[in-house]
Amino acid sequence: MTAAATRPGRSLGQTDGVAHRVGIIGLGTVGGRFVEQFGLHPAFEVSAAWDRSPDACARYADEVTVVGSASEVIDRADAVYIAVPPHHHREYVEACLASGTAIFCEKPLGIDVAESEQLVAAVEASDVPAGVNFVYSSAPAAVELGDAVGGGALGEVVSAELRLHFAEWPRAWQAEATWLADRDQGGWVREVASHHLFLLGRVLGSTTLESASATYPEGPDGVRCETHALAQLSAGDLPITLAGTVGGAGPDIVELTVRGTAGSMRVADWYRVESTDGGPWTATSDADRPALAAAAYAAQLDELDAMLSGRPHRLATFDEALAVQRLAESILT
Repeated sequence: MTAAATRPGRSLGQTDGVAHRVGIIGLGTVGGRFVEQFGLHPAFEVSAAWDRSPDACARYADEVTVVGSASEVIDRADAVYIAVPPHHHREYVEACLASGTAIFCEKPLGIDVAESEQLVAAVEASDVPAGVNFVYSSAPAAVELGDAVGGGALGEVVSAELRLHFAEWPRAWQAEATWLADRDQGGWVREVASHHLFLLGRVLGSTTLESASATYPEGPDGVRCETHALAQLSAGDLPITLAGTVGGAGPDIVELTVRGTAGSMRVADWYRVESTDGGPWTATSDADRPALAAAAYAAQLDELDAMLSGRPHRLATFDEALAVQRLAESILT
């Protein structure tokens, strides 16, 4: 499947010109970001929001209607964006399923594979529209890479590699999300590598882990998340390498490269596409990073609108998210 593939949706009865009422459960770093993004998109209005933290609720009280519980958010919404740490995803997904409310869930889907398998089965057995927020399901950079691979622009694809480096983890802008530093549900493999594992699956096909190792600062029984990881994966006969590190001076690196016999293409710094036919890397767009990021968010919400309106869409399915979770947890263990 390429990044341009679409999936059927089921209409929630929205009429032209009427925004979808979306609720937000979780007003942390990412949930707060989507308060703004939903506000910028004409297909949505935020009907209610809630967070376990009174401070988080107070921070957004002037921008959205803050209610007293997750159940109130669900009651007021056509769809709910679940932006809480992964330990709590199942609780709120199941609550949405019980009420027939559409679901837009953050990734990773969870951290316990067996539990997530049960959750995916429940979602697939329901008639509730549901998608997972992997940005590369619809980001223009991902679509461009998928089109280049699927259309033969790179010739025969021979390999792929994912390179990640973070001067610190969590990054400074994630400081309030302290759980990201913990091994039980945080770490950069789950938070960042998972996006790229998803994209590899969309662009190159089903991905298998061949071997992996991870380093933890407190040893195998500590509570802190990974600092280094190496993995060898494959998509059919194609070798895929993952290498990630934390610590040391220098800029962060987030870079996925697909190499072919006629050319190579990479997605760098999340949204910038660069290509080469043997010479220097050249950006395929003159847009700056803020514009590229804005386009990616808008595209993701366009796809959410399509899902809620019953049109074909590109959003990641729960089953795709489960496949990514299996890979991530295998790399970490």
